[in-house]
Amino acid sequence: MHIHILGICGTFMGGIAALAREAGHRVTGCDANVYPPMSDQLHALGIELIEGWGADQLALAPDVFVVGNVVSRGNPLIEAILDAGARYTSGPQWLAEHVLPGRHVLAVAGTHGKTTTTSMLAWILDAAGQQPGFLVGGVPMNFGVSARLGATAPGAPFVIEADEYDTAFFDKRSKFVHYRPRTAILNNLEYDHADIFPDLAAIETQFHHLVRTVPGRGWLVVNARDEALARVLARGCWSGVERFGAQREEPGVWRARGEPHAFDVLRGSLKVGRIDWALLGEHNQLNALAAVAAAEHVGVAPEAACAALARFGNVRRRLELRGEAGGVRVYDDFAHHPTAMRTTVDGLRRRIGPGERILAVFEPRSNTMKLGTMKAQLPWALEEADLVFCHAGGLGWDPREALAPIEPPAVVTDTVDALVAEIRRAAKPGDHVLVMSNGGFGGIHDKLLAALDRR
Repeated sequence: MHIHILGICGTFMGGIAALAREAGHRVTGCDANVYPPMSDQLHALGIELIEGWGADQLALAPDVFVVGNVVSRGNPLIEAILDAGARYTSGPQWLAEHVLPGRHVLAVAGTHGKTTTTSMLAWILDAAGQQPGFLVGGVPMNFGVSARLGATAPGAPFVIEADEYDTAFFDKRSKFVHYRPRTAILNNLEYDHADIFPDLAAIETQFHHLVRTVPGRGWLVVNARDEALARVLARGCWSGVERFGAQREEPGVWRARGEPHAFDVLRGSLKVGRIDWALLGEHNQLNALAAVAAAEHVGVAPEAACAALARFGNVRRRLELRGEAGGVRVYDDFAHHPTAMRTTVDGLRRRIGPGERILAVFEPRSNTMKLGTMKAQLPWALEEADLVFCHAGGLGWDPREALAPIEPPAVVTDTVDALVAEIRRAAKPGDHVLVMSNGGFGGIHDKLLAALDRR
């Protein structure tokens, strides 16, 4: 089969490309913006990339066009596909029909931590010898790729990051309703994706749709602290439920005892394992509990799961050190929701030495942030940083006004190059520059390192 993927450089669609290529299909694709890490992975797989949405791509005559949710009506290529009556489908639907049938699907859903927890779970199963397939919205360091088929025997595990964002312009259901998991992690639930959801209740409805697809013999692994998830389950639940994250002892509930970098894993009052690793932050501690609990559903003992996580190498673009120049360290992180930004700053603060400064640099790039829906939360998200820098290009709201409560005043520029110049002037040896964006941010990391090196 020849598939041509529209929006191939998104982490999800790029993962589908990798899976299809591994399964022996011919894969081509196009996108408007091509940037690492997905572009590097696709080139390494020998997948032909076309930049742009030219209608002339119809001449490729694939068996099916696989359409990412970045594509909307009015796109020249999709208009040509519709006019020609060519066959098309969504990425989640193609996956559900060609990869997931017969597999034990383990899906990881939540506003935050999906990529990291999916990577943890896949690594635990791999360390246990189960050869899991997986599709992750990032590149786990332990694997070096975002997707693989794994063992394909009936019942073999497949771990997937389960996103609540809509499927495609012609299918407005959340992606995760296509996956039919037997094991589902519900990590947390906050308001996000203001471009498609009017409020938190609308997202809770989509999560309940996911709950409805889990069979009676399946498991739901649910954050015990999350009130929104409690409301989701109160609508109806037909599967076994494992809860994690309790802050005090509760019968059968998974919890952690100790610091986020070194802690015992307990189930009720019983210690079942210990994790000593390089990751920081309570959010990663909770991610680990969820992964350990889910892995038990496919036969991995908690003690073995904890031992595997001691060798977990995290995911690219999760507090990833991109380099050091002029005594200044530059990090890359995917954080774009205010809660994730605050958690990331806190994680770096716990890692660095006393008196060392954090220069937080962010790009309001997600659709939710572009709409300004959460702009009032930005001072809270960034209050632990010593200096704040923001790229304001392409926004319909003024970040200077939103960031006014921050002291010292945040630096806001309209171009990436101007932002680099401001950071270069402000940075001192020993500083940590934390860059947060869910996109390529105009290559700011390399530009910063070059500018700091010249200084």
